[in-house]
Amino acid sequence: MSGPLIFIATNKLKPGAFDAERQRIRDLAKFLRASEPRLIAFNEYVNDDRSEVSVAQIHPDAASMEAHIEIVKDRAAQAYTETLDQTVRIQIFGTPSSNVLAALRLHAGTGVRLYIHATHIGGFTRIQP
Repeated sequence: MSGPLIFIATNKLKPGAFDAERQRIRDLAKFLRASEPRLIAFNEYVNDDRSEVSVAQIHPDAASMEAHIEIVKDRAAQAYTETLDQTVRIQIFGTPSSNVLAALRLHAGTGVRLYIHATHIGGFTRIQP
């Protein structure tokens, strides 16, 4: 049985790009809420000095993550032009498909550490209406 897939990526912001990134994420979240009904959660957090942001996503399965990658590819490319400098690290909790891994490796580029924690050993996911 395929379980949830949790994806966390940390990115450096371009200097002075925090306000633009905050607006970008507001717009993106609105778009994703309307475009991806299977996506359980999508949230971005910033560190104290506003130099890095981390996006946390919860997908019901790897197929949802594959769809997400395709849906946001143009917007992600634009983000790296406008607000994001580079990916620092990627963490995946759950079992990603080979398509997800290939897309993430291509997107992240060389030198970015990809951490995969595939084996779920306990816990639960609560979804509220």
